[in-house]
Amino acid sequence: MEHVTDATQDTRSDALAAALAKQDVAAVAYALRNDVVIVPQLVVDGTAAQVRVFGREGSDKRTLLLFSSGENYARMVPHEVNPQVMIGNAQWLSEFLTVYKDTLEMVFFDVAGPAVMQAAPADLLRALGPIGQTSPDGDTAP
Repeated sequence: MEHVTDATQDTRSDALAAALAKQDVAAVAYALRNDVVIVPQLVVDGTAAQVRVFGREGSDKRTLLLFSSGENYARMVPHEVNPQVMIGNAQWLSEFLTVYKDTLEMVFFDVAGPAVMQAAPADLLRALGPIGQTSPDGDTAP
C-alpha cells in the first residue's frame, strides 16, 4: 500500500501518534502492524521520486525518518515549498527494511516532535514480525 500525497494534508496515524506520546514500544509496534506510517518522499523535478533517507556527513549509513502525520514531517522541513509523503503500511515497511537493512543504521519516529522515538532496523523488523506469511495452521499474518 502506498499513496503519495502532500504532507500538509490531513495524512496521519492516530494510533502511532498515541503510542509515541506514551513512549510505548509495544503500542508503536502494534500501530505499525495495523495502521499506516507516513514516509517522506524525495521530490525531484516536482515529483515524489523515492523514499527520502538522511545521512551524516562522512558516513555511508542512512537514517529512515518515519512520521505519525504529514504535518509532523512538514514541521521538520519548514522551508520546503511542497513536501511530499507516502502512506506506507506494515508490508511496505517490512519490505523496505529488509532490502535496505545493511544501509540503514537507525529509524526515527516523529523526529521533529512532539514525541520522538528511535529503533534499530533489525529491532523494528522483529517487532513487525512475519507479515503476509502463512502460519502452520493456515492463517495469514496481517
